[in-house]
Amino acid sequence: MRPSTLRALKRAAELTRQNRLTEAVLIAEPVILAADSYEGDEILRWLADHVTDFTGETDKEMP
Repeated sequence: MRPSTLRALKRAAELTRQNRLTEAVLIAEPVILAADSYEGDEILRWLADHVTDFTGETDKEMP
């Protein structure tokens, strides 16, 4: 994944945690749409692996 793509995704995650979803989409959408199929696959894997970056939640053990 290009460093600029990763920076955009991380910034979008930060904005999402701050409830600034519109801004997050404005940052992430162009880089996602510009990605080729290889980078698109990397983006999907990164998003799946970093869901909590967007939600701010951490895994909690169930009692």
